[in-house]
Amino acid sequence: MFTGLIQGLGTIKPHSGNLWQISYLSRLQTIVQDLAYGDSVAVDGVCLTVEEILKDGFIATASPETLGRTTLGKEETQQRYVNLETSLRVGGKVGGHFVMGHVDGIGQLITSKQTASSWEMTFVAPDAIARYIVPKGSIAVNGISLTVAEYKSELSQFTVAVIPLTYAETNLSHLLPGSWVNLEGDILGKYVEKFLTPGNNHHQQEEITTAFLAENGYL
Repeated sequence: MFTGLIQGLGTIKPHSGNLWQISYLSRLQTIVQDLAYGDSVAVDGVCLTVEEILKDGFIATASPETLGRTTLGKEETQQRYVNLETSLRVGGKVGGHFVMGHVDGIGQLITSKQTASSWEMTFVAPDAIARYIVPKGSIAVNGISLTVAEYKSELSQFTVAVIPLTYAETNLSHLLPGSWVNLEGDILGKYVEKFLTPGNNHHQQEEITTAFLAENGYL
């Protein structure tokens, strides 16, 4: 589990077979100096497992499913900057929102423009993700926890306002219109959908009445 607060940038390139080499910038070495075999690291929002520690990075496996579902499988992703975040530890600060590292699908940057106080970036999302997007809700873009400023359901497009610090310290500043991004919807929205979908409840939902609320201490 992650929080969507990026710790630094790295680069990714094929190593051999399904193995990928992720190299990180020197600034990040102080953060991942205790990185160990088997640890989880979010690479552009994709949870990967460390299989080998290198002097300036690590080796991880990206399965065919991961390559097919995320931008890691796109040729233009290779050799470019990727966002890196180590997993959340017990007692750590949750400054963003709970990000699982399980990418739901790929979106695309439509526009990016600078305003007086931020960068406004608009993305298009596939239907599988769009249903979890709500104004002022959370979404992970390339592993970055962002708040939805506006959502146009008829276009499956959402806009986020990115503060200068986030823009400068993540790979959002390297994106161009048409760039692909990994998207992960809010886990809370997924559970709410499951509980409210007919047929998904294992137990019959008791009707909520005034008597029910009084009996359970709400009145």
